[in-house]
This record gives sequence, C-alpha cells and structure tokens, in this order.
Amino acid sequence: MAVEIIMPKLGVDMQEGEIIEWKKQEGDEVQEGDILLEIMSDKTNMELEAEDSGVLIKIVHGNGATVPVTEVIGYLGEAGEVVADTAAEAPKATEAPVSQEDVSVSKASSPAAQAAAPQGTGTKLRATPAARRLAKELGLDLGFIPGTGAKGRVHQDDVEAYQEAQPKASPLAAKIALDNGLDLASITGTGFHGKIMKEDVLAVLEAAAPVEAKEAPAPAEKAAELPEGVEVIKMSAMRKAISKGMTHSYLTAPTFTLNYDIDMTELMALRKKLIEPIMEKTGLKVTFTDLIGLAVVKTLMKPEHEYLNASLINDANDIELHRFVNLGIAVGLDDGLIVPVVQGADKMSLSEFVVASKDVIKKAQAGKLKAAEMSGSTFSITNLGMFGTKIFNPIINQPNSAILGVSATIPTPVAVDGEVKIRPIMALCLTIDHRIVDGMNGAKFMVDLKKLLENPFDLLI
Repeated sequence: MAVEIIMPKLGVDMQEGEIIEWKKQEGDEVQEGDILLEIMSDKTNMELEAEDSGVLIKIVHGNGATVPVTEVIGYLGEAGEVVADTAAEAPKATEAPVSQEDVSVSKASSPAAQAAAPQGTGTKLRATPAARRLAKELGLDLGFIPGTGAKGRVHQDDVEAYQEAQPKASPLAAKIALDNGLDLASITGTGFHGKIMKEDVLAVLEAAAPVEAKEAPAPAEKAAELPEGVEVIKMSAMRKAISKGMTHSYLTAPTFTLNYDIDMTELMALRKKLIEPIMEKTGLKVTFTDLIGLAVVKTLMKPEHEYLNASLINDANDIELHRFVNLGIAVGLDDGLIVPVVQGADKMSLSEFVVASKDVIKKAQAGKLKAAEMSGSTFSITNLGMFGTKIFNPIINQPNSAILGVSATIPTPVAVDGEVKIRPIMALCLTIDHRIVDGMNGAKFMVDLKKLLENPFDLLI
C-alpha cells in the first residue's frame, strides 16, 4: 500500500515549505533513512529522510513548488503500484484518515493543535512497537511524547514517563483533547485539585477557533505612486520569523541587562597554547567563542545558577529547570539570523565542544540545519565582538531566561596593583528575564563567569 510523503511542519509557526530539489526520482528504489528531497522552511534548508523503504512511485509537487505543511508531496510504494487519481490532487492532511502512527494527521491542521503541537511533528513519528501499543492503551498521542532513542525514537519508558507527568483529567476531557490534538499539560483544570474537565478542554478549543474574516475593504482605484528612489520589497520568510519572535520576546519578557568587563589576558594566553593541540586532534581552530561558550556551560551547571538555565511554561505559571545545557549560538546570515544549538554541551570536553559548535554553525551558514539542531536551547550567546561592538543589549531567545552578549576585546588602561597598565578588556552583556531571575542572581552568575574566564585553566580541569 502506498505511503504518503508530506511536507513536514518544522515548528508551530511554519505554514508552508518550498521544495528545493528532489534527490530521488519517480521509479527510484528508496531505503529507510535515504534522503528524499531538500526543502526550505522559514528558517533554514533541511533534508527530508525516507521513513519507509520502497519505490518512489509518484512525485505530486516538483522542484520549486511551495506547499502548505502536512500536504502530500509524493508517494512511496511497491514497484508498479499505481496511485489513485484522486491522490494525485494532493489532498490536504485534513482530508486524510487519522492515524496514531503518523502525526501528520487531520487534527494537526486545527488552530488549537498547531498551538500545542511540538516542533518537528510534521514527519512520521519514530516509535517502538511497545511504545505504540502502550500509548494506544493509555489513549496518548505519540506526537507529544519526547523520544530518547536514536533520531528521537519513542520507547516504552518515554511513554511511561510522559503518562506519570500528565495532569489529572476526566476520561471525557482526555478523549476530547486527544481527538483535537491538544496536550493536556497546556490546559488549566478547574475541577477538584486542578483536575481537567470537559469544559476546560472545550474552552481552549473555542478560544482557538478561527475568527471569521471581516469583509475586505474595496481596493483603491489606483495605487499610490512611490517617490523617486524608493523601492518596496517583500519581507522574506526568515525575516518574518525573526520579526515575530523578537517582537514577542521584547513585549513579553520584562528584561534588564548586566554589563561586566573581563580581563582577557589569561584567556588569550590559554587559547594561544591550545590552538595547535586542538588543531591536531580535531582539525579545527579553537576560537574565543568556543572558550567563552564552554565557560558559560560550566557556570550554568552550578546549582546556584539553575534559574539562568530555565524556561517559563504553562502560560508563565511554572518554571522548567534544566539539568543539562543545550547552548544556542546566534549566527548572522546575509538575509537574517538563526540560532543553531549545541545539544548536551554540559557533557562535552573542550575538543568535543569545538567540533560540535563548528558543525552546527557551518550547517547554519549553509542552510542545512535539521529541525532538532535549531530547537531546544536552554541558554544562548551572541557575539558581535568581531565588528568592534563595545556594548549592546541582546534580546532573549525565547523561551530561554537569559542571553549573553559578547563584545569586542579592546586594549584599555586599567589599575593593576596600584599601577596603570594596558590590558585587553572585553565587555559581556547579560540580558535577563526578570520574571525568572532577579538582579542579585544574575550578578552572582556573572561574577562566577568572570572568575572562570580570568582564570581559564579551570576549563580544562
């Protein structure tokens, strides 16, 4: 039986994707894991892997086509298999039968589901048979369960852990939420001890229902002529995403910025000693961003700084503390900004961090990041020092609670042991979400980070 290939939804804000190039052609044999095609979302290019083996029996949308998310773009099947003519019309996912084994189902097209669906739920979910069976028995949607296996595969332990963390809900409320693609964790219960009732789920669905569009005003008889020398261009999808994200962050989080001067003398000396051995081991040059990034990670892992590595969840009613660090590193592109993520940075040595950071940065610059490589950050850094920036106020990369801005290192006269000396001084700018972190806590973090950067041999211990 033919298997649908759909345009994946790489995030709750993604509405459509552009097919850059099919890597397989009709009639080609495909193995699970093979690269089928390359697509472009609002943030980056990514390669779409085959979730099944078979033959690419039909391409519904060719190179250059812009297709809404969850819409069918092709079919895998057996050699000689013919897809029905009605299928060739590329029905929307809302017209497809609902399946627990494929998160690209009709409920994903509802506004409520789009608001609650996790990132990367546009492709067929990877899960073990035991996990699928248990999820079905418990009435859980696998699309909301984080997988800890290879390539995000969901195991039975993941399902059990998710079930234990679920809020209490009446059977009818749980069924309505499941049928409409709602995560119970996103719903506030009004029943006894916060139990989620049917009315609570219906209220969320009603609030997410689309509002009927108002009658459009009559078009002007003639478009106003632009003054000479003025050009209007269409905002790119990436620019729109940045605009929306930064506006949300700026208007949502009450922030303040702490500025600290760092004496880079010892860090510069350490980097000079490390360049050759790191190059021999990895083939890559260690940068100040690598050293600062690793220092940030080590400082964040101190228990007293846990709120700097946290996020607000459940409509800002709860704080999610992370016992790991996924470090986001802002990368400027010609047409925008993207924040690739070094996953599990807290478990890395300096050499491993150099390799991992260079890998995601290179992919970001080439537009080759996968969805998992640009999501899940717990803290972010942004470096404008190479442009001579002395000080700035970075905007937080939501849902992080803070972001660290790195400025230029400038020879500066400072007092050292009662004498004026010229030292390389770098400014660090920490912007904090005041809803989670107070000034004293932010200052303590910066004091510890400053101490580590000015005594950097501790990075190697």
